[in-house]
Amino acid sequence: MKNIAILLTCFNRKDKTIAALQHLFEAHSTTHPELELDVYLTDDGSTDGTSEAVKQRFPDVTILQGDGNLFWAGGMRNSWNEALKKSYDGFLLLNDDTNVYENVFEQLMSTHQECTRTQGSGGIYIGSTKDADSGNFTYGGASFRNRFLFKYEFLQPNGAVQSCELGNANIMLVSNDAVDRVGILSEGYRHGVADYDYTLKALNKKIPLLIPPAFCGTCSHDHSDIYETFAKKPIKERYRLLKHPLGLDFNSNLLLMRRHFPLRVPFVVAAALLKVIFPRVYVKGRGK
Repeated sequence: MKNIAILLTCFNRKDKTIAALQHLFEAHSTTHPELELDVYLTDDGSTDGTSEAVKQRFPDVTILQGDGNLFWAGGMRNSWNEALKKSYDGFLLLNDDTNVYENVFEQLMSTHQECTRTQGSGGIYIGSTKDADSGNFTYGGASFRNRFLFKYEFLQPNGAVQSCELGNANIMLVSNDAVDRVGILSEGYRHGVADYDYTLKALNKKIPLLIPPAFCGTCSHDHSDIYETFAKKPIKERYRLLKHPLGLDFNSNLLLMRRHFPLRVPFVVAAALLKVIFPRVYVKGRGK
């Protein structure tokens, strides 16, 4: 690869967004300055001065404006569609709360080289992250333990390139070969699981999904468990959270099941009804 489009979206996380870009540019200049990078950032209606701060610190970043309703998947599609107006060898999806290590480009490029050497074409490379404080694994690639139950196990970096079946896009490099066959993130997903859909589509097309040998950055898993207080909320609020992209995002999850695990659809719908109408029964059963 000679040139890569970096794709991000953000909303009111100015300090984290600035830190993510700072780590990205430092890694680039330290290890692979020969790579040509263009950064596309969709600011989905931030009110904390994110766009202004990015313009001041990183004037070469292309900033795109959203209306506050794009969320993660919509914002990333927006950035990706803009990048497609030019020709790139790869597209690096990066969360704005992810700080890459200096080795990130070395890890991704070496994995790409191995992929093209052994598979004859490019694939998708999913960088693993850990929590900056605890050092525990947070995001990366996974393999299924039970497809019907949608149970999977994340794979720790082990010093070698590993294949996987599912992946997070906190750090995900998509080769142009893969984009030609899969496209970009699918419409219909608003926030989460769009990366799961994308990697599953690639898997179905026999496109290699690979995990680089070492961790590629840090990203904290700082989402609270919504079910801790879910049963105590009134039914109208439970229904709102069921549908909201930052809640349970039912529509996106149902779409994922319809497209990839259709036999699970009746159970997913039944579980949603149970969550809203009998939340204590669901939460109690979930803990078993």
